Amino acid sequence: MPHVHRDSWRSTLRRSLGAVLACLLAGCTSVKVRPELQLPYAVMQPMNVGAGLVLEQELRSYQHQETRGGGTWAVDLGPGHERMFKAVLGASIANLQVFTNLDAARAAPGMQALFVPHIEQFSFATAQETSGAYWAVTIRYRISVLSPQGEPVDTLTLTGYGSAQGAGRSAASLTAATQAAMRDAAAKFLVQLPRQPLTQKLVAGQTLSAADASSAMVDVIEQVPIT
Repeated sequence: MPHVHRDSWRSTLRRSLGAVLACLLAGCTSVKVRPELQLPYAVMQPMNVGAGLVLEQELRSYQHQETRGGGTWAVDLGPGHERMFKAVLGASIANLQVFTNLDAARAAPGMQALFVPHIEQFSFATAQETSGAYWAVTIRYRISVLSPQGEPVDTLTLTGYGSAQGAGRSAASLTAATQAAMRDAAAKFLVQLPRQPLTQKLVAGQTLSAADASSAMVDVIEQVPIT
């Protein structure tokens, strides 16, 4: 009986080790990352505009979670994007006020417009999925532009793309690719925001209203050529 028990134990151990090895080869793991982004100082003249940036709880606590290939992935995007939008809008607009909810923004004086950013989608590909070449991340954003009273006026959409070398640990590679996607989106927004028709109204001293929504469309920032 002891001999049979020992063989059974060895067989179970071999199966367990084989399963662990197969999982490692397939990239199975539990990865948790919290990408932070240090943007270089934007050498630009802020627009003489009074506007509000509304960072709602949905954005500040945004997390992407999924199970793929036997592994779990959790990407805490909220804190990094809260700082990113503060930096980007702060560099673009001279008189920017930051709010955590729309009610507070509507009650504030001196606003010409309100900007409310949202993360629409986060997706990534591992090095294994790109044949070991690189990690890739895509982040899709929607920025609602509202009147000071909170009425919808326009919508800005943009997508950030980022990649990182496939070598290295999963957490570090995913973080680097996410940071690259955030930098890409930030650069597009900084360059293209002053060129938007609604921005020209703000620079001219006008305050956005619901009447402006009749002629507004969804403005896709990344499809505007950057020159």
